[in-house]
Parts: sequence; structure tokens; C-alpha cells
Amino acid sequence: MKKYKDTFLIIFIILLSICFALPSIIYYTNNKTVLNFNNELEFCFLLTNNIDRFYQAGTFALILLAFIICYYYIIKNKERLFKNIKKMYLLIFAVSAIFILVLPFFSSDIFYYLGIGRLNSAYEQNPYYTSIKDYVESNDLNIENDMVMQKGYKNVWSHTTVVYGAIWTTICSLISFFSFGNLDLGLLLFKIINLIAHMGNCYLLYKISKKKIFPLIYGLNPFILIEGIANVHNDMFVVFFILMSLYMIVKRKNIILSILFLAIATDIKYFTILFLPLIIIYHYKDASVKIRIIKCLEYGAIFALFVIIPYLFYVRDLNIFTIIFEQQNKYSKGLYKFVLEYFNYPYQLVDKIKLIMISFVGTLYIYTCLSLLIKKKEIRFYREMRKLFWIICAFIFLIITNSQPWYLMWLIPFIIWQRPEIIKLIIQTQIISLMTNIVFLIYSEDAKYGIPYFVILVFGILLSIIYNKNERYNRLIKQYQFKRRKT
Repeated sequence: MKKYKDTFLIIFIILLSICFALPSIIYYTNNKTVLNFNNELEFCFLLTNNIDRFYQAGTFALILLAFIICYYYIIKNKERLFKNIKKMYLLIFAVSAIFILVLPFFSSDIFYYLGIGRLNSAYEQNPYYTSIKDYVESNDLNIENDMVMQKGYKNVWSHTTVVYGAIWTTICSLISFFSFGNLDLGLLLFKIINLIAHMGNCYLLYKISKKKIFPLIYGLNPFILIEGIANVHNDMFVVFFILMSLYMIVKRKNIILSILFLAIATDIKYFTILFLPLIIIYHYKDASVKIRIIKCLEYGAIFALFVIIPYLFYVRDLNIFTIIFEQQNKYSKGLYKFVLEYFNYPYQLVDKIKLIMISFVGTLYIYTCLSLLIKKKEIRFYREMRKLFWIICAFIFLIITNSQPWYLMWLIPFIIWQRPEIIKLIIQTQIISLMTNIVFLIYSEDAKYGIPYFVILVFGILLSIIYNKNERYNRLIKQYQFKRRKT
């Protein structure tokens, strides 16, 4: 009986994955291309305006809920379901490959990525200084035969120069070059590469932890499948290079390669520089404070060199680095959007809150690094990763003004070193953010709906914390009662 139940569970999660992909398959069958996949179809799960958005959101919610339940039971019965790691990888790959077929109905960023890549590779323009929109309009460019540029020009970010690191711009340029101006081919290439990164993350999580649970809770996580593979966000690459860096320092004890991979991650999204002191100090954990300081300066310089080299292909002046702060002038879906909506003199208040939060998190981070630097007791990697985890959480929720749900992917590298209740909370928070997106499915991705999104997300996280605490308390009570009965 259990054998049939297990088989049904695996078949069912594959069928649910197909349910996620079915609207996209129907859309592509009817249209033959994603060129006309316009902004009006974003946050329309069934990819049509002929069906009420409320019913589309309800359909998504039901499929997602069924997927979450199935996901939960697969994790719970992992030992029975997967006698060896290969079977687990096979299921993750099968489910993840289906999500390649899901069009990015939650985000149009992928079309911007392809556009800036095409701008650089085909038109030899520096995307850090020239936007897609400016180049097309200034040169009266005919882009009728260039589907990638057509889509990039129509994108909401077409007026914006690149806000990511040089490695990401290079990746976009390479993929766009091999798309030959074909939008559908470019999208497919991006999704395939994201799938490879996804499977690489599964492999690295297992190699670092030697536990099946971590690649499983990551690999079949609906949040990762939708935000990482369906919506093709570059955070999948960030996680991959962070994990490569951690693998090199923890398992291979190779600090140069660890710093190289961290530099690559930083050249995609800049927050990853926060890992640098931990990696260097951990490698020299048995050295004196003086040696640690010298090595921090030495390897910090090497890291800076690794980061700067890719920029040499793009840099004209130091203004290129101002893009780091540009995102902080955009407000979406987070604490600062809430302040702007409900308080008097909002922009003055936002500036004050930003200053307070940056000072608080910055002080906490510096204190953590200095404490680690002068620490005389044995440095345990898992303890320091737990400290850094809370700093990254504070960075996501308290500092970033243009808050987006896919940033929660940044928490994945920490799960290996966390207590079970925190691992559970990380996964719950990611799934809650996915369910909270239903607000946008019902209405649209208008900025004003970022407020209910933020409120529901915070409320959901608080409920999860209370539930987890209560569950842990009940478990401890049962353990205590069981011990009393035995004695």
C-alpha cells in the first residue's frame, strides 16, 4: 500500500508541475512566440484577459496549495521515497524541467536582461551608460527584425541603465549573442542555464552538508521553481556562486578559489561582499589577531582585483559604481513603501528611517566582524553563518527600499547551518511570499498593491513564528511527559 502511495505522490507532483505550465503551453501554441507577451499579461496566471483575474488567482492558489502539500509529504517521507540520492535528483530535475515551460508571468525582468545583453553584444553599446530606450530613439533604430530589442524596448525598465554587476552583464551579452535576435531562443537559453544553476545548487547543498534533506527542500521548493526557473531571476546564479565559495572554503580549504567565486557573485549582486570577512578569518582561524588582520588586507585586495577586472570591459569613469545606490531610490513592496503611503512628510521620514536602519545594520555587521577578528576561542563556521544570516535578513527587510520577493533566495546558502525551526521558517517565509503574490494576481502589479502585499507578508511570517514556537513547546512537553512515564 505504501509503495502505491509513494508512486502516486511522485506522479501527483509532476502533474501539478504540468498544471503550472499548461497556461503557458496553450499561450505559446496559440501565439507561436512570446513577442506579444505584454505587461497586461503579467500577473495573469492563465495568461488571458478573457477570464476574471479573481478566478485566475483562485486557480493559481489551488494548484499552489496542492503543490505545497505534496512538497511537504515528499520531505516528510524522503527516506522511504529516495533510497539513493540519484532518484531524488531525477525527480527534482523532472519537476524543474517542466517549469522551463512556464512563462514569466510574475516578472518581466528576463526581457530586460536579454535587451541589455543584445544592446551590448549586437549594437556594441555600453549598457552602463546607454539605456535601450535612449539608444533606439536617439538613433532612430529599426528593430523590426530584432525580436529581443523589440521586447527590451517595450520593457518597463528600458529607460534604465544596468544596475547589476559586470559578470551579469557579460552573461546577458553571451546569451543574447547566441539568441541571434530571436526572443524565444534567448528565453529558452536563459531558462536552460537557470535550470543548470538550479541543479548545481542542489548538488552543492548535498556536497557541503552530506544530507539529502537540503537539496530536496531547495530543489522542490515552489518558491524557487517559480521565481528562479519560471521567472528566470539572476538570484539563482548568486546562490550558485555563494555555494561554490562556501564549498571551496569549508570542504576544499582553498581560499583563492573561494574568494574568486565570491567575487563573481558580487559582480552579479553586490550584497555578497558581506561574506568576505567570514571566509578570510575562518581560513585563518588558528592564526594570531595580527596575522588575521594582515590576511584580511591581503585577500581583501585580491578580492577587489577579482571584482574590478570584469568592469574593465565597461568602465569609462567612476560614475559606473553609482549604480549601487540607484536601486535605493526606488520604493516597492516593503517597509518604505508602507511609510510613504501612510505617514505625513513621508520622504523626510523615509530618509531618516533609512539612515537609522543603515547605521543599525552597519554597526551590527562591523561589530560582528571585529568580534570574529579578535576571537580567541575556536571559530565555528556554523555559528558565524547563523550570525551573518540575521544580518542578511536585516539587510533584506530593513535596508532595501525596492524590496522584491525573490530576494528571499539569498537565504538559501544559510539553511545548511541552521537549526530545524529556522530552516522551517526560511522555507515558510519563501512560500508565504509566493502566496502573498496572489494580491497582484487579483489586481495588478500597481505600486499601491505593494502595501497589502507587505502587510500580509509580515503578518504571515509572524503567524509562522508563533506556530513554530507553539509546535516546539508542545514537542518539548510531550518529551518531558514521556520521560516522566519512563521513570
